[in-house]
Amino acid sequence: VQLQASGGGLVQTGGSLRLSCTASGLAVEYYAIGWFRQAPGKGRDMVSCTSSTAGRAYYSDSVKGRFTISRDNAKNTVYLQLNDLKPEDTAVYYCAQDATDRCREPTAFASWGPGTLVTVSS
Repeated sequence: VQLQASGGGLVQTGGSLRLSCTASGLAVEYYAIGWFRQAPGKGRDMVSCTSSTAGRAYYSDSVKGRFTISRDNAKNTVYLQLNDLKPEDTAVYYCAQDATDRCREPTAFASWGPGTLVTVSS
């Protein structure tokens, strides 16, 4: 099982990016998939999560209203749309799988990929 995050890059404040999390070895439609980020010198935090139950999503307070999580089960991919980016959004973004269909605590997630770097310039 592997989850590969991609789509990061360098953008200016206020810009947008769409991150993709493509899975191999599992069908994302049956699992909760989370997006996490780790800024330089800081711990890894969950920013968003989508359960396999349609319409259920979680967002951290810092990204609520700016980021949108979605999934395309036919492509076995989960997306994270990042809008109105701020310098404090600069981090390596990872996706991971919960072993259940629900978004649980971060320690419940596994199958971490190498991440994709998002850099927001001021």
